[in-house]
Amino acid sequence: MRESVQAEVMMSFLVSEELSFRIPVELRYESSDPYAVRLTFHLPGDAPVTWAFGRELLIDGVGRPCGEGDVRVTPVEPDTLGEVLIRLQVGSDQALFRSSTAPLVAFLDRTDKLVPLGQEGSLADFDAHLDEALDRILAEQGAG
Repeated sequence: MRESVQAEVMMSFLVSEELSFRIPVELRYESSDPYAVRLTFHLPGDAPVTWAFGRELLIDGVGRPCGEGDVRVTPVEPDTLGEVLIRLQVGSDQALFRSSTAPLVAFLDRTDKLVPLGQEGSLADFDAHLDEALDRILAEQGAG
């Protein structure tokens, strides 16, 4: 059975030190993909953009700097749980978002109630999806 948790959070899109604006961001977690969270950013004038990354990265990033490469999550002030920065990067392009920590923690708590952290691998349908994905990847490599 496919179950999910959703929430909408207002985040600041930090364009520069002088310019930022608030945007709605949809948070989504599905038991069919238990290791990932999806954030869909609704930027004005553009089509929504969705990023998927590890749920554990978001959990850890609320309390301490985490992530390497394309996604980094860092608390604004390490000693408090007030706000968090989420940096997304593709090549030399990057986007920086600032969010209150409380709605992220509430969302993550709901995901933990659906699939407790550390229990992701016990989901039977996850193994089936993994097998399907591996078959698809191997078929694409054989065709290319």
